[in-house]
Amino acid sequence: MAENETLECITEHERILQEIESTDTACVGPTLRSIYDDQPNAHKRFMEKLDARIRNHDREIEKMCNFHHQGFVDAITELLKVRTDAEKLMVREITVKRILVTAQTEEVICCRIQQRNMATTVEKLQLCIPVLEMYSKLKEQLESKRYPSLIILTEVYWLYRVSQYRFCQIMAENLPRLREEIKEISMSDLKDFLESIRKHSDKVGETAMRQAQQHRTFNSAVMKQASMGHYAKPVYSLNGRTHTHNGLMMDEDTGDEEEADEEILTAQDLVDFSPVYRCLHIYTVLGDRETFENYYRKQRKKQARLVLQPQANMHETVEGYRRYFNQIVGFFVVEDHILHATRGLVTRAFTDELWNMALSKIIAVLRTHSSYCDDPDLVLELKNLIVIFADTLQDYGFPVNRLFDLLFEVRDQYNETLLKKWALVFREIFELDNYSPIPVETEDEYKLVVSRFPFHDAEIEKQDFPKKLPMSQSVPQIYTQVKEFIYASLKFSESLHRSSTEIDDMLRKSTNLLLTRTLSSCLQNLIKKPHIGLTELVQIIINTTHLEQACRYLEEFITNITNVSPETVHTTRLYGLSTFKDARHAAEGEIYTKLNQKIDEFIQLADYEWGMAESDGRASGYLMDLINFLRSTFQVFTHLPGKVAQTACMSACKHLSTSLMQMLLDTELKQISMGAIQQFNLDVIQCELFASSEPVPGFQGDTLQLAFIDLRQLLDLFMVWDWSTYLADYGQPTSKYLRVNPATALALLEKMKDTSKKNNIFSQFRKNDRDKQKLIETVVKQLRSLVNGMSS
Repeated sequence: MAENETLECITEHERILQEIESTDTACVGPTLRSIYDDQPNAHKRFMEKLDARIRNHDREIEKMCNFHHQGFVDAITELLKVRTDAEKLMVREITVKRILVTAQTEEVICCRIQQRNMATTVEKLQLCIPVLEMYSKLKEQLESKRYPSLIILTEVYWLYRVSQYRFCQIMAENLPRLREEIKEISMSDLKDFLESIRKHSDKVGETAMRQAQQHRTFNSAVMKQASMGHYAKPVYSLNGRTHTHNGLMMDEDTGDEEEADEEILTAQDLVDFSPVYRCLHIYTVLGDRETFENYYRKQRKKQARLVLQPQANMHETVEGYRRYFNQIVGFFVVEDHILHATRGLVTRAFTDELWNMALSKIIAVLRTHSSYCDDPDLVLELKNLIVIFADTLQDYGFPVNRLFDLLFEVRDQYNETLLKKWALVFREIFELDNYSPIPVETEDEYKLVVSRFPFHDAEIEKQDFPKKLPMSQSVPQIYTQVKEFIYASLKFSESLHRSSTEIDDMLRKSTNLLLTRTLSSCLQNLIKKPHIGLTELVQIIINTTHLEQACRYLEEFITNITNVSPETVHTTRLYGLSTFKDARHAAEGEIYTKLNQKIDEFIQLADYEWGMAESDGRASGYLMDLINFLRSTFQVFTHLPGKVAQTACMSACKHLSTSLMQMLLDTELKQISMGAIQQFNLDVIQCELFASSEPVPGFQGDTLQLAFIDLRQLLDLFMVWDWSTYLADYGQPTSKYLRVNPATALALLEKMKDTSKKNNIFSQFRKNDRDKQKLIETVVKQLRSLVNGMSS
């Protein structure tokens, strides 16, 4: 058993030794630990085994060394020989070195001195050459009038590094003179620029205003397309600091891809600003910037005053205004460019000051010159120019509210010129009118008239062609011209940046002026013209009635244009109703006046024989002619409103009655015979018959006959010689002769008394005549007492 364990232990120790010999040193630890983990005396036996293995290896090494010893000895011998040769070579090298160093030392020293001198020379040249090059470049550029040389003048610190040289001293003496020369040359260029910009301002302004107009046109087109439901992609072009529309896009449905790529020019494209930049830079670098700024601003202020001076005949054509605006816009576009392209040459405060000064002058000039304009088309073009002018400068940041306020004054001037123009139009229409109803032969003619004027009459529409419309040709013409006036007035309201309500108010106010001032004045003048007769006056009344009825259609017309409901709180109403009513009343009054004048003309034809013994038995010829005239005249009044015709008829009868009464009581008429009274009574009877024949329908009972009641009662009193009844019933409401005034009766009776006295030489033999004369005297006395009682 012990022998087996010993054998196993030996085998194990042999394995461990092989493992130690073949394993990496770092892994030996676990192998050695296993030795101590076995039997208690195992490590001793392992140490003995290890020592035996070591002795075995030493014997092998010794055998190997003995085998190679002769080769080692031979190698050592060879090395000793090489050492001897190396020492010899070393001595030889040192000798050669000493020879070479001694021979080249002087040459090296000489080269080093040359190298140092060259380095010093290069260093000095590097300082001088740039200065010389700069000076040469400076002279060259001054001769060619190019001014980057200013940079050279700013780098004169190089001179101080080579100041010990004579050429540098000469250059330093010339530099101040060169600086002044450059300043003078640059200032001369600036003066040329300022003179040139005065000539180019017109072109710059024209371009800027054209672009602003294109921008506005584009926006209008886009808004219109948007309202129609179309969309067009806008085209933008860079114009200086802002984006502007370059052209209008066509509808995609058209299939046309037209390009309006017109080159967008800026102020910098039209004007060479380099003299300003150059001069500013020169004066800034030379430390005299403030002098340059003051000079530039002073000169531009002077030019601004010159630009703002208009030509004396500027108001005569739109081109005069356009040139004026172009120059102003060009001036401020240039200033705006200078403001943003330079730093501090002009400030916002300076440009605002210039603009405020210019704005006050512009407004005063436009206010003065626009007052000379009597052509509405020219005023409208002026308004469009002012709007484009204002929009252009507003795009450049200038406040233009005062210009739009001025446009309200120009609008009033425009309305005045329109009113004057339409006054001529209305007068021409009235002069060419035939003042007779419009005849229409066919339905097409009827539709043509109705399309021009809103006329609707069910009875007339039922009539067969040909037929007549009640108004004359001037009515649709007037209505059309009022609409044309509204369109013309609307043109001025475009592009004023006002709301629909404000535009609606403008249109209504201007239309009211047209109706209440211009048209009313034309109607009043027309009515007063001597060649306008009763027939024409009647037609004028009919015309104004239809025009009055058409006013509500004008209201609707304006509403459709502005889309502002007439129920809006602040909506201005049209005053056409009052205009046409006033004209109609004036025409009615003129009818009454002309009727009375015509009656007076007939009355002047009366030729009574006041001393006639008895009447002719028939009415006077003049009176029958007068009645026939009145009868035919009142037939024309059938189209007039009933009250107008009745009033005219009553007025005529009253005037006729009054005229006949005045004829009897004329102070120049001294004597009247009973025969004349009888003849006069026949004429009055004809007047009463005319009144009772109802020349104008609508009178109730004998209303019209009452116009002659004073004459009738007076004549009845004298014809019947019913003085007792008159004197007895005088003053009583039921008196038969209530309308006979005592003074009137007395005046007429005295005329008959004088006739009796004239025939007294014959009548004294007739008792009846003597009694009548006494009765007349008694009645005269009683009448005088009544008259005296009334006066007291």
